[in-house]
Amino acid sequence: MARMEQQRRRLYEMCAMAIVAGRADLDGASRVGFDIDLPIFSVGRAAQLADIHPQTLRQYDRSGLVVPQRTGGGARRYSLRDVDRLIQAQHMSQRDGINLTGIARILDLEEENRQLRRQLRAARADGRVSVFTADMSGRITEMRRCPRARHWRHQFQTQTRELTAGVSSDPVGVRSKSVVLWHTNHR
Repeated sequence: MARMEQQRRRLYEMCAMAIVAGRADLDGASRVGFDIDLPIFSVGRAAQLADIHPQTLRQYDRSGLVVPQRTGGGARRYSLRDVDRLIQAQHMSQRDGINLTGIARILDLEEENRQLRRQLRAARADGRVSVFTADMSGRITEMRRCPRARHWRHQFQTQTRELTAGVSSDPVGVRSKSVVLWHTNHR
């Protein structure tokens, strides 16, 4: 069992080295079966992989930039995602001169973008049609269409009418592009 654990750790280290070298990314690692959130690297090993001083790791942890998971004994353990964030943070800090707050925002947006790409790939891969809705706060939700929806949607009668943009005394006569849909039950 210990040998399997060593082999697994070595595979994760090789994957981390490929990410550091730019030959792999988190999406690719995930697609081939790596658990990118598995806390596998110690502070020392993560520092070696990312070529960062261990004190910098602690600073990133305190600032919330890269927060490793903890073992039962309280030791920090870093995942492939954490190593990737460490590398990106170091590049942005040293090469681009971006402060830690800016780096945190950029990394969060990149992660959100990666998650959206993953969801889009999944939606395309399953071959089903999806409808996306947005609420008042701008949150987007995916709603899957089911085959039964085709049968009942024809029961709805929709009527549209154009709404005026302002009062009737509007000299220009500007009209709104708003459309109102409603259901009328004629039974």
